[in-house]
Amino acid sequence: MLFCNRRDAGRQLAKKLMQYRGVQGVIVLALPRGGVPVGYEVAEALGAPLDIFLVRKLGVPGQEELAMGAIASGGIRVLNEPIVQMLGLTEGQIERAEQEERHELERREHDYRAGRPPHDVTDKIAILVDDGLATGSTMRAAVLALRRLNPARIVVSVPVGAREVCEEFEQEADEAVCAREPEPFHAVGVWYEDFSQTTDDEVRDLLDRAGTISTS
Repeated sequence: MLFCNRRDAGRQLAKKLMQYRGVQGVIVLALPRGGVPVGYEVAEALGAPLDIFLVRKLGVPGQEELAMGAIASGGIRVLNEPIVQMLGLTEGQIERAEQEERHELERREHDYRAGRPPHDVTDKIAILVDDGLATGSTMRAAVLALRRLNPARIVVSVPVGAREVCEEFEQEADEAVCAREPEPFHAVGVWYEDFSQTTDDEVRDLLDRAGTISTS
């Protein structure tokens, strides 16, 4: 049941998405960094453009592992209102956290895109790809943020995920495609022979090779 690496996982995931091959208005959005090698293979197989969709979690001050919201590509901010209200977080606290994470997001956007503009996803079928779903927190933030950009359809797609999390995304997105849902799940990396960290250089190289980060 192991994937050789993320590229292999992407090729296997693409087989579950062939109904979108050649369909007009499909775009593959990969979550950097680990989702990019997967997304590259999916985009190649479907004949669809590849783009990145960056998401940065906004951690609660002093409890950074607890998400009070997230920011994403396109100047999007979404908040976990129950957490914000329960902890009495002020707009100033939120803005300080956002400013810090926005700086890193913009650095990565600039680094990866090399001046090329993002695709317009309005009325498009957006296939959000990552290398796996464990808790789903990053993907959940991506779905919420992407909704603000008015795609026609959001498809969450991963090679492997925890079954209960994949089922949750069937409700949160328009469609969820998890190629494998092993039980017990343990962790995403368990299902890869090679789960070494994807580098910034690899992300840039794959995006350059895809040659499709441009205005659609």
